[in-house]
Amino acid sequence: MSSVQERTYDVVVLGAGSTGENVADVVVRGGLSAVLVESELVGGECSYWACMPSKALLRGTEVLAEARAVDGAEQAVTGEQDVAATLARRDTFTHGWDDSSQAAWVEGAGIDLVRGTGRLAGERTVVVTDAEGNEVRLTARVAVAVCTGSVGKLPPVDGLADVAPWGPREATSAKEAPARLLVLGGGYVGCEMATAWQVLGSQVTLLQRGDRLLPRSEPQAGAAVADALRDAGVDVVFGVDVTGAHREGAEVVLTAGDQEYRGDEVLVAIGRAARTTDLGLETVELEPGEYLPVDDTLQVDGLPWLYGVGDVNGRQLLTHMGKYQARQAAAAILARSRGEEVDGAAWSPTAATADSAATPSVVFTTPQVASVGRTAAEAREAGLPHRVVEYPLGSVAGASLFADGYTGTAIAVVDTEREVLLGVTFVGPAVAELLHAATIAVVGEVPIARLWHAVPAYPTMSEIWLRLLETWRDGD
Repeated sequence: MSSVQERTYDVVVLGAGSTGENVADVVVRGGLSAVLVESELVGGECSYWACMPSKALLRGTEVLAEARAVDGAEQAVTGEQDVAATLARRDTFTHGWDDSSQAAWVEGAGIDLVRGTGRLAGERTVVVTDAEGNEVRLTARVAVAVCTGSVGKLPPVDGLADVAPWGPREATSAKEAPARLLVLGGGYVGCEMATAWQVLGSQVTLLQRGDRLLPRSEPQAGAAVADALRDAGVDVVFGVDVTGAHREGAEVVLTAGDQEYRGDEVLVAIGRAARTTDLGLETVELEPGEYLPVDDTLQVDGLPWLYGVGDVNGRQLLTHMGKYQARQAAAAILARSRGEEVDGAAWSPTAATADSAATPSVVFTTPQVASVGRTAAEAREAGLPHRVVEYPLGSVAGASLFADGYTGTAIAVVDTEREVLLGVTFVGPAVAELLHAATIAVVGEVPIARLWHAVPAYPTMSEIWLRLLETWRDGD
């Protein structure tokens, strides 16, 4: 027999992924009470199906590539990657898809947890239904934060839903490599998973509708990744518009015009959609299935008690940006709970602005692509006066020491009026560790004249900063 409970908290958080956890943690530290509502695993997408398992799958490949790129070390690499050990190591990062340690952290942080499917039921109200049909009615004194994230998109291709396609979750949690893997989409998920599974035993065919990979990155990045994938044995095909899918026995068949592409599994990685379809948004006059419209304090337009934080607002679908938004939203919730004026201006402690001007991201392919801020195309579209400065990373002493025949590039987009960096992109092995210096320079709007005094240690790859500045100077 089902039952109904009623509870009241200062803040109700829908979704116990990394974004929701951070909202709840900050408001509780600030003196408010909070409850997390979760229908799946506490810790969310990043912990179990995205960032952690995907990078665990990729790391062994990266290490072996680095070893093989150094004469003397290369000779010590006498075998191939152990697939079973790689998958077992991945499983340690997901704790075997068991969230007990994450749930224990929630309890230790003084946050309540209600398991079940949560839906809005009018102003400041969330109803949670568990698997047995029991309901808990939660009322928020101060705010409801929606942190339900996003889901993989499935394109309207005839028959695709019927072939049991992989989404990103299946790609990161698979127990063995399919003999042939079709990857539909050339964004960061498609490129990373093509990189991983090709090395782990699959023959991968990557099908991209457009004419380049990583279309939101600098063109040089997509070209470098395409070349590397092909060198690894991946069949990269551009200009493919898939119109149909079916299975012939265990085989997946994708059709595109008069072409057929066959595999054992197909990964659909064409982007994400807001996870708001069955959330009760209609009870507060919002559109189900759509991203939540928010201001820079992450407050939903027209609903001062409701916040949309992380992927659910569509601003930047990255774990670290969701956590950043969570901190900013929680600060705004705390300030408003005390009756304080909330500042939504740029770089305010109660507003998220880096997700529009200075977002860092890394694509963990081989080579890596690390970027922050605007690309040249984005600067052009925004009408900003700019110049692009490019320098080959392999010409830097630290890079040549890192790997024999190191190949990579660094691209800086410079505002020619203010002489500050609008964006920076690095392409090459191990460039992720160069990124935070670029992020600080972009966020801090550090003048080029001041960057001359940030002297890079020799011989490290960070010497690329000096070479970019010299190229900027010599181009004047």
